[in-house]
Amino acid sequence: MNHSRYGLGGPRDAELCGVCGGDGRLENAWGQVAKCPSCHGSGRRQEDTGFHDVTKTKPAHHQQSNRAPVVEKQVWPGTPAGDLLAKEVRDASGLSADTKARLTREIIEHEATHGQCTKTFLKKIRKQFRPAT
Repeated sequence: MNHSRYGLGGPRDAELCGVCGGDGRLENAWGQVAKCPSCHGSGRRQEDTGFHDVTKTKPAHHQQSNRAPVVEKQVWPGTPAGDLLAKEVRDASGLSADTKARLTREIIEHEATHGQCTKTFLKKIRKQFRPAT
């Protein structure tokens, strides 16, 4: 037997692909021909190493998402005047929890649109939970 055809390892090195039968091509019922997905067209069985590196190394794989980041909803006023007013609302006795939540949301929304709590707005909110004197 001539071992030069098979290399030093003998005929076992040239095992045929089990999917395409060594042809390297697959043909479907409509006559379309494609490269064998198992041997990638070589016709020889691929050695199974048990590890396939799927690390994405191209810079395009590391681009930022085009989604807008999720912004946490503000739950408490950020300005000192808004904070003080919200604490007054929170500590007011005689207000229901729903009313306190509504007034606090109103303070937060006013800060978001105006940047700060105006004196007129402070008076308007205080009028809603303080008794008239």
